[in-house]
Amino acid sequence: MEQRYARIETLFGVDAMQRINKAKVLLVGVGGVGGWCAEALVRSGIENLTLMDFDTVQESNLNRQLVATEQTIGKDKTVAMREHLLEINSKANIIALQQRYSTEADIDFNKFDYVVDCIDSVADKLLLIINTLHSTATLFSAMGAGKKTDPTKVKTEQFEKVSYCPLARTLRKQLKQRMITLPHSFTCVYSDEQPQENADGQAVIGSFAPVVGVFGLTLASLVLNDIRQKCNNLQN
Repeated sequence: MEQRYARIETLFGVDAMQRINKAKVLLVGVGGVGGWCAEALVRSGIENLTLMDFDTVQESNLNRQLVATEQTIGKDKTVAMREHLLEINSKANIIALQQRYSTEADIDFNKFDYVVDCIDSVADKLLLIINTLHSTATLFSAMGAGKKTDPTKVKTEQFEKVSYCPLARTLRKQLKQRMITLPHSFTCVYSDEQPQENADGQAVIGSFAPVVGVFGLTLASLVLNDIRQKCNNLQN
């Protein structure tokens, strides 16, 4: 038993641990939610992780994003996150794609076992969801974490059943307007807390580290537990 994975292998078993090590994951969006997800995935044994984001670290990210420190301000988020994750596991295969996911992105989702969606943009998010669901990859998606302050309200649910989430509502509305029927549903992480209004009346969307952190950690748990469940199904 490799000591770095001893504690999780005790919970999941040897076969599941080996499958976790070999799983290929694409994480799109390395911000508040995505950064915490990446951290948990690599610490839990994911050794093949592709990070995709077009943004750089800003001072305004310091309140919630794991990748954001005073030393990384101005750096590409994917590069800063890759460097951080390699400090945890230097043998991991961490690929940094510093680009936006859009119609111009040439990504073969069939090359991945899992796609984790942490995108903020509605148009890009919708495109990612549609394209992933038409591939062999399993999709887990983060809905809106902004304007939420109670991490105990974070839940998982199938996309069509997500409630109290303006982002999910907008996505469903756009699918209906464009007359797009998804081939199947997918699991989302969301909060059923009523969105909070900004105390100072500013237009910027408020964000809270405890909430975005729980979103990201929950996404990571969905990936890891799905691998374990599939391994158990094969054994039974």
